[in-house]
Amino acid sequence: MYEFPFELDDFQKEACNFITEGKSVVVCAPTGAGKTVIAQHAIHEALKNNTRVFYTTPLKALSNQKYYDFSEKYGSEKVGLLTGDTSINRGAQIVVMTTEVFRNMLYGTNLGAVADNLKDVKYVILDEVHYMNDEQRGTVWEESIIYCPTNIQIVALSATVANADELTEWINSVHSKTELVDTDFRPVPLKFFYFDSSQPTRLLPLLTPSGQLNSKIKPEKRPFGRHGRVKEQKNHVKEIVRNLHEQDMLPAIYFTFSRKKCDEQMEKCAYLDLVTNAERAQIRQFVDEYIAENPYLYNNKHLEYLYQGVASHHAGLLPSWKNLVEKLFQKGLIKVVFATETLAAGINMPARSTVISSVSKRTDSGHRMLTASEFLQMSGRAGRRGMDEVGYVTVVGSYFQTPEEVAELVLSDANPLESRFSPSYSMVLNLLQRFSLDEAKELIMKSFGYFSSGSRLFPLLKLNEQYDAQLEERVIECPYSKNDDTLREYLNIKALYIQNKDTYKKIIRQENAKKRKISEEIVQFSHENKKNLEKMHTFCCDRCKLFKKHSKNIEVISRLSMHKRKLEKEIERQRDIFWNKFLSHRNALTEVGYLVDDYPTEHGITTSQIRSENELFLAEILFSNALENLTPSQLAAVVCAITTEELRGDFPFLPFSEPVRKSLNAIRNIKRRLEKLQGKHLIEAPLYINPYFSSLIELWVEGAEWETIIGQMEISEGDLVRSFKRVVDVLRQFTTISNVPDWLVFTAREAIEKIQREPVNLD
Repeated sequence: MYEFPFELDDFQKEACNFITEGKSVVVCAPTGAGKTVIAQHAIHEALKNNTRVFYTTPLKALSNQKYYDFSEKYGSEKVGLLTGDTSINRGAQIVVMTTEVFRNMLYGTNLGAVADNLKDVKYVILDEVHYMNDEQRGTVWEESIIYCPTNIQIVALSATVANADELTEWINSVHSKTELVDTDFRPVPLKFFYFDSSQPTRLLPLLTPSGQLNSKIKPEKRPFGRHGRVKEQKNHVKEIVRNLHEQDMLPAIYFTFSRKKCDEQMEKCAYLDLVTNAERAQIRQFVDEYIAENPYLYNNKHLEYLYQGVASHHAGLLPSWKNLVEKLFQKGLIKVVFATETLAAGINMPARSTVISSVSKRTDSGHRMLTASEFLQMSGRAGRRGMDEVGYVTVVGSYFQTPEEVAELVLSDANPLESRFSPSYSMVLNLLQRFSLDEAKELIMKSFGYFSSGSRLFPLLKLNEQYDAQLEERVIECPYSKNDDTLREYLNIKALYIQNKDTYKKIIRQENAKKRKISEEIVQFSHENKKNLEKMHTFCCDRCKLFKKHSKNIEVISRLSMHKRKLEKEIERQRDIFWNKFLSHRNALTEVGYLVDDYPTEHGITTSQIRSENELFLAEILFSNALENLTPSQLAAVVCAITTEELRGDFPFLPFSEPVRKSLNAIRNIKRRLEKLQGKHLIEAPLYINPYFSSLIELWVEGAEWETIIGQMEISEGDLVRSFKRVVDVLRQFTTISNVPDWLVFTAREAIEKIQREPVNLD
């Protein structure tokens, strides 16, 4: 084993030994427990044995961070970086990449042959593997594990999840011998506090030494205004930060769930004297040097707050600004960062404290409580290894939650990892390009979603068991040894007899009222019905004491059986949901001619190389004439519209050029056609045409300054950069996938070159 300059914890030793023995390993440990050491052991093994190691992360920002860390540690000549828009030293011994790039390598396609991509690779480190829970990107992790060659050892690093054993068992079944190292050990233990607004001068311990809720904590009162309306709750951020400062609990990450509130809270705390004059001078020097390299940040409206030791960190800010905040925080010069929960996802910003503004968050369908895993991820940022003996977590009281609910969440175990596996057009085409339909089905059935379907279907299976138990309870022993069919036959005859009897009486009343003689047909009808009565008397049910109970039972059994049949149908649908989705996409692709005899056509091969939320939509646009004769700025504007999702709020309409308008009109026709196709095959894949920022990117490509662009409308700079980067990602695909006309390749390249200038090209 590689000799580290410090004593390893037991779980680290165990994991490193498994790697040395040639086994794959799943390491499940709390945030900050030291999982990176295990990754470093695999890296040292690769360097020692002259093999290669891939290190994958879920986010480009994390990949960039790891690339710089490893370059510093092992030498830049030994480290490479592959993300959607960056390729550095891809043949290096250590290559950092996003998990999506690794998955694309396993498909081969336009990234080269699989054998070339994975030449000499001995280890793949899948960092943050709990991202399998991510709604949009979870499928990527499952595909990566399923298609990873078995001669490559997987090192899967995960935050705490409830079903790590199930994940390990799955990797063991689809890949190779895999061991689980599961620990709840935290090198820096956490202490939990509660801010009760009725006692604003102190932070109260949340729990007693025996683990009970502190009885001194009072629930927040619901503040009512005039006419009984709920008032906005008073923000106590200054009192909370002052408490942390006075008790030497800074630096802190203050989590809140609104970008706007992050900025507001930063402003409120700006003049609390959190930094010394010497620290302020250090901040000024560092910021001046950084802005000299990034002059477009000179007029940033948050600049003055940095000098006070406070900052905001969220997706609405420029990546380069967030990078500045992270660097200052790492140096201990920023004392409080107000951040959305996205910061909990692995960025290296160690803090002594975390503050969680609420354990409930607003969603489209109202407030909901945080999950145990979300809470663990945020609270786990507290406590710096080697610097703090204890990490502090403070939960702010709110009328949306009770202190009891907070205590319950703190004491809860992590949530289980759930599969988000979902076949896409690209997946179907890639699999059918390499495998038969039956072989593709085998691979789909290897998904973690299918493997864990027992636990996913547990509520339905439990309900089915309840129906079985109820049906069993309803069984009545017939004293005459007859079965339910006999009773049903008797009930049918009895029902017919009663119906005919009522009909006969009605006819007789009508005939008597009209003083007419009763006809032979009516008399005959009465005689025939008497035969039904005689037939009834031949049944033992006619004289059985259990008849009423048994007949009522039959109705209940019939109702239960109907519910059970429906439930069993749903269980079967859910059990095969992944394969059914695969077949739906395959059928749609066959209908549009992208698959013939379950093999991709030329159009299908091109579509298999596309990476987007709806590959078929992008392919149909490519193969239409909707993009012809567009300039680079116009092409960027059109791509911006089809890659921007629906945004909340009202945005002013900024006119774009006539060619862009015509192109989008042609694309709307494609969208309508695909909406019908997807509706027919029950496929849910987004089809965007949202030209919110089309005019802005058109101006940008034509050479406008960044200040001019952001002055056009009220929009967060970070959102705009992210939107422009998404355009670059699609345009870059136009230059690499098959069967794209040369004129479009050249136009796309020119557009990329003109988009990729500061601050858009900076991560």
